[in-house]
Amino acid sequence: MNCPDCGNERTHVIDTGTSADGTSVRRRRECQRCSFRFTTYERPEWESLQVKKRDGTIESFDRQKLRAGIERAVEKRDVVETTVTALVDDIESELQGREARIVSSSLIGELVSENLRTLDKVAYIRFVSVYKAFSEPQEFLRELDAVLDAELDDFDASDSSL
Repeated sequence: MNCPDCGNERTHVIDTGTSADGTSVRRRRECQRCSFRFTTYERPEWESLQVKKRDGTIESFDRQKLRAGIERAVEKRDVVETTVTALVDDIESELQGREARIVSSSLIGELVSENLRTLDKVAYIRFVSVYKAFSEPQEFLRELDAVLDAELDDFDASDSSL
């Protein structure tokens, strides 16, 4: 591990611990040249998980690509970074928990859609408009109507319990 301050290759580990959710290892390190201290996080890399794209090509699962898509959807919305990280973690765990090592990009899109629908309705609409490749205004309207109808059903159900 190179020192982020001086670039020296010789650093040593001062302290090691696991993250709160147990999915990564936190290491405190110190540079042997300049004594700069820094923290690194290690998480297992699941190289065996592959994504089959719509065009039939297969590529390695890319956590950063998943995160970037979600961040675009929640941009300028009241969604904090920790919530995005938790969402990415949940989706990745769901994919890792499956027996298949090759998952379709449409499955990933559905998982993101389901989670965003409960998290933020506007982010959900943004995401599905790209994921489902909306090309006509009517497609936006249909999806928006479905979201609004579901909200009305939820409201009516809570209103009748009074």
